[in-house]
Amino acid sequence: MDERVFFYRLGKLIYGIDGVYEQYGKGCNLGSPNLLWILYALNDGKRHSQKQICEDWDIPRSTANTIIKDLESKNYIALSQIKGERRELLVSLTESGKEYADRILSDLYRREREIYSELEAPEELLDALQNLAVKMQKIAAKGE
Repeated sequence: MDERVFFYRLGKLIYGIDGVYEQYGKGCNLGSPNLLWILYALNDGKRHSQKQICEDWDIPRSTANTIIKDLESKNYIALSQIKGERRELLVSLTESGKEYADRILSDLYRREREIYSELEAPEELLDALQNLAVKMQKIAAKGE
């Protein structure tokens, strides 16, 4: 296989997997696939800055801000100041937000668990993808 075939197949696989999550979100009547990723990120029990969520999940800042403001208006998240930062806030799920996220994500987690149990070497797969992602940063750097 040459490099063009490799990256073509890789792109199809990546967008195919992303499409699965997008379809799942649509099935849960989420307005935006990015809402699924924000809930997914926040449901790990940790507090995250909006900037961190945007960087980790490649969500445009304005999109994340709109979703976060909507979640805040529904009392699903709490925002708190980061010491020493004037503009950046920490985002965390409230108790009702945790219930909301669990309601949406519990079936997804169950399905992921089933698939995970069928993988032969999940850590090696992640390591290989991480190495590839680091190398792929060269493409983004050329565009800057």
